Amino acid sequence: MGFTLSKAKQRRILAKNMGRLWSFFRAMLFVGLGFVLLYPVLYMISVAFRPVSELSAPDIVWVPKTLTLSNFRDVFKVMEVKTTLFTTVFISLGSALLQIASCSLAGYGLARFDFKERKLLFAVVVFTVIVPMQTLTLPTYANFRQFDVLGIGFLLEKITGQSIRPNLLGNMLVYFLPSAFGMGLKSGLFIFIFRQFFKSLPMELEEAALIDGCGAFKTFLKIMVPGAGGAFLTVFLFSLVWHWNEYYYSVMYMGNVKTLATALASLRLSLRSIGVEIFDPMALVTRLQSGCFIMICPLLILYIVLQKYFVEGVARSGITG
Repeated sequence: MGFTLSKAKQRRILAKNMGRLWSFFRAMLFVGLGFVLLYPVLYMISVAFRPVSELSAPDIVWVPKTLTLSNFRDVFKVMEVKTTLFTTVFISLGSALLQIASCSLAGYGLARFDFKERKLLFAVVVFTVIVPMQTLTLPTYANFRQFDVLGIGFLLEKITGQSIRPNLLGNMLVYFLPSAFGMGLKSGLFIFIFRQFFKSLPMELEEAALIDGCGAFKTFLKIMVPGAGGAFLTVFLFSLVWHWNEYYYSVMYMGNVKTLATALASLRLSLRSIGVEIFDPMALVTRLQSGCFIMICPLLILYIVLQKYFVEGVARSGITG
């Protein structure tokens, strides 16, 4: 007498097998996507520590037989890493902290205060995210060339007959001043993130603080800021990374002050000064990959350390509300 399974049990077995097949397919998909995303980083690390003689060896694909630091020595000398690293850290960290302060206040005001022009101001904030930086280059350059506030310096020049408008080009203030007033790199996006986060918080928190005698600013500092750690960390990391990698802004307004981004961009031609032939593709690619590794290594370490909190912050800020 043959043994047959009931239709219900057959459906359960089929569903179980389909679930296993989907899990396998999903795992393979993630592995493939992960490899595509990580391939440039893996290639960079492999080539950066590889001698030039092993770059074209047919039996070496990923792991070199010998490791060398000569590529990094050349890059350190050409990029002036000690100076450019300090400059980049100072600009990125200072701008990120200033953006946190200015954008959080702006986002809190747009989220929690009801005034007539609120929607219009928020639309302007969103519009600043859309406008390309290149369209603001000429007016921004002219403003930094002869820095003035509301035309006051121009009027004083007419009265005194002396030039009193300072030239900020080549000064780190070209980064710090816009960041302090909510007009730095991607400030519109950061205001949006803070606005969405603060909007999702319950109104009862502010009402309780108001009953206890707290004003608007004290409520922001004592109630809102401690509970917005995820949003602050998200904005801090985004701002730090964008300022760290910024090339266009540095070239236009920083003049001869080098950052890691500008030094890396000119690395190809700078290698001539130490006798590296830039037309030798093998010698060139090892130095370029070493420069890229130096550029992103601090950011990789920072992300690995703060990955858990960063993901939580992204999940909570700018998505709800």
